[in-house]
Amino acid sequence: MKSSRLLSMLLLLQTRGRMTAAELAAELEVSVRTVYRDAEALSAAGVPVYGDAGHSGGYQLLDGYRTRLTGLSTGEAEALFLSGMPGPAAELGLGRALSAAQLKLRAALPPELRAQADRMRLRFHLDAPGWYADQEEVPLLPRVADAVWRSRVIEIRYRRWQEPREVDRRLRPYGLVLKAGCWYLVAAPERPGAATPGAATPGPFTFRVDQILALSEPGEGFELPEEFDLAAHWRAAQQDFHARLHRGEALVRVSPRGAGLLSGAQARAMAAADAPEPDGWTRVALPVESAEHAESLFLSLGGEVEVLGPPELRDRMRATVRALAARYS
Repeated sequence: MKSSRLLSMLLLLQTRGRMTAAELAAELEVSVRTVYRDAEALSAAGVPVYGDAGHSGGYQLLDGYRTRLTGLSTGEAEALFLSGMPGPAAELGLGRALSAAQLKLRAALPPELRAQADRMRLRFHLDAPGWYADQEEVPLLPRVADAVWRSRVIEIRYRRWQEPREVDRRLRPYGLVLKAGCWYLVAAPERPGAATPGAATPGPFTFRVDQILALSEPGEGFELPEEFDLAAHWRAAQQDFHARLHRGEALVRVSPRGAGLLSGAQARAMAAADAPEPDGWTRVALPVESAEHAESLFLSLGGEVEVLGPPELRDRMRATVRALAARYS
């Protein structure tokens, strides 16, 4: 445990430079007194770490000192190779860079860890997109990623689902997210004709990169807001999406076979339902997005479900079933 902590302290100082004892204690989740003892242990082991007293003081390594990656555990080495995703890296234009980085990392590992990392690459492969999703072409992704990296304003022509289908947007690109094989741009739109140059509307919002039809750069930069955290924003956006997705509810009776065909939010509601009725069917309120979504969902279950309410949905199902019966009679 102590050796792992000493290595973590060494790598923190190597990557971040000068750090106070309090900062190191917070990162390592130990007391400041423990940091003092660990610094002495590193120094005794020949690591050129030294500390400066005072308000602006802290610990740091002698300039030019670097350590090799020999302190990695087996699990850490395996995880590093498992985290490399060649598909997304290639889409971003970083395929060769990823291969080169993995080659250098492998060369730096001790022989026993190198063998374990090689086994991980041979036995595990990450493929993010779903089976039934066609791989969308994203020819503008490298340019979008470049604008994100350099904090450059972009102007795009974007295709959306509602009218007008194609719109022009001027954006501050904050970050990129890969979700289920699809790239999304998180960006803050700028108001056209704003009194203050660069003034932005509330946001940021999410745009599918494969729906960007054209892109240009006006040659302007921007400052990413200090409080913006891409991962935190994405989590909040996902929670809001799911909260808005299933605003309706349908009361139904579902057969045992029908219950097995449900998935997602409907399956979770089914799992929390009361005990089945004497005939084996279960009465349950299922979350639905809309009347259209509910109709499509329940028609796909055929005779394994009976819609009890709301009355409007039951009437809609009755009308559709009658139309189908007439068509096939």
